[in-house]
Amino acid sequence: MSDEKVSRPCHHCKSRSASAATDTSKIHYEKFWLYRHCSSVQQRDRQAQKAGQLFSGLLAMNVVFLGSAFISSMIFNKVAITLAHVWILLSILKVLCLFWIIYYLLGTSRQPHAVLYRDSHAGTIWIRGSVLLFGSCSILLNVFQIGYSTILIQCKSRVEVVFPSIGILFICTQAYFLWYHSKDCIQVQHNFTRCGLMLTIATNLLLWLLAVTNDTLHVEIESQLREVEQRFAGKAPSSRNKTTLCTCPDTTICKVFQKGYILLYPFNTEYCLVCCSVLYVMWKNVGRRINQDHIPNAKPKFKLQGVVFGPLLGTSAVIIGACVFMMYQIQATSLVPSRQVFVIYYSYYVVLLPLMSVGAVIGTIIHALEKKELDTLKNPTRSLDVVLLMGAALGQIGMSYFSIVALVATDPRDLLNSLALSYSVLLIFQNITQNVFVIDGLHRRRITPPGKEEDTKEEQNHEAYSQRRVSMLELGQEIRKASLSYIHTYSHLSWKRRVLREISFFLVLCNIILWVMPTFGAHPIFENEMERSFYGYSTWFVIVNFGLPLGVFYRMHSVGGLLEVYVTA
Repeated sequence: MSDEKVSRPCHHCKSRSASAATDTSKIHYEKFWLYRHCSSVQQRDRQAQKAGQLFSGLLAMNVVFLGSAFISSMIFNKVAITLAHVWILLSILKVLCLFWIIYYLLGTSRQPHAVLYRDSHAGTIWIRGSVLLFGSCSILLNVFQIGYSTILIQCKSRVEVVFPSIGILFICTQAYFLWYHSKDCIQVQHNFTRCGLMLTIATNLLLWLLAVTNDTLHVEIESQLREVEQRFAGKAPSSRNKTTLCTCPDTTICKVFQKGYILLYPFNTEYCLVCCSVLYVMWKNVGRRINQDHIPNAKPKFKLQGVVFGPLLGTSAVIIGACVFMMYQIQATSLVPSRQVFVIYYSYYVVLLPLMSVGAVIGTIIHALEKKELDTLKNPTRSLDVVLLMGAALGQIGMSYFSIVALVATDPRDLLNSLALSYSVLLIFQNITQNVFVIDGLHRRRITPPGKEEDTKEEQNHEAYSQRRVSMLELGQEIRKASLSYIHTYSHLSWKRRVLREISFFLVLCNIILWVMPTFGAHPIFENEMERSFYGYSTWFVIVNFGLPLGVFYRMHSVGGLLEVYVTA
């Protein structure tokens, strides 16, 4: 019995050791052949992706450096490198980009299995709408430039007609490409597609840089002429300010082309920046494989329901801001702008910016109180939104710090200087608080609480019913039902979601009016002469013309981010 008892465990040990040996051989087989083979394929894929991104990035960097050298040489040495030489270089780049875009539309995107995935977060409707809006304004700008150069063809070169003509074709083709293919995750011809996208990004960056420098030159000329007229009123102009032979004749069509060109010029800079952001997302999505499990089945739609006070306060801010803007424009076009219009302009900002900051702080606190999880999935579009918000805000923040130093060092007790100082401090605080609120909202995951499922179904049923065609006799009943549904939705929203929607909509309208005012020519930070006299004319103009377009782009991009926060609230 004892021997049997001893032999049995030995028999079991042998069977266990045999099974363990079999399992070990299986693990050894998978680890050193199949697993190794699969991991090497994935590793080669990642290395190829990084190599393609590195090569295309180096291509864009060299193109940008070459174009920047041309533009800088044009500014500092106008004899050797002229504006015509820069236009020729940019025309060549535009033609190359056109060839690649046409090849992508007709060749790459139509290949089998070329676009297996589409990024639902990329190319949102307001981003693509901005491309169409700014692209249309840029096309009109080029049309005005062609008309103006054609009238003055006796003193203009042919390049000044050819360059905007190529620009119209480039804008139309690029806008079509971004509208229909901004969501593509292309799976073929990775390296060629990356290089084409980076070449197009570099071309748009150079067009933006040229637009900023050209805007600097013609605004500088206008300001210098105004100063000369103030100092030498009643005297003959100096030789430096004598009119050249190439002047606009006294005709209505020439004046229309001239004024339209100056009015639409800021939209060209915004168009270039928006296109760069969309193209960068496409570049990041080349070769990307999206897990279908993480794609939402139903995308949240924009509904103007559940908000009352936000639209009212925001509309009031827009109306008051429009009145202030018109008053400023009327006074600024005169020879000597009154001091009162600057006081009104800065007072409007001093009242509005604290309200926006308080709203953003309250929204951030509500985000912290919510039980929503952070969305940690890889999302190139959201990552780019965060980078653009932080980077574009540096324009206004940088100008504000320069203004603070100048105002504190001169006379901060003066009424206008104190308002300008308060404006600069509040603008910094408002940019920071709004960035925190928007970025935190973009990283919140949209979760429907269990208690709200019935409300969601009721809303969907109401939407399906409201889409039916009704007769004129039922119109009154439909309006009454829609009003009751609006009240029902507003009352059933939780107070956190309600406050978030109110704040988001209010900030959307405020950012719209703060985008419109500097875009269409309200630049008191340059016209009031306080900082300009402290830093010097040329230095302050460089600071303003590099910071102001970034500030305008920040306001426009904030609208898209806030709408995203509103929809997902």
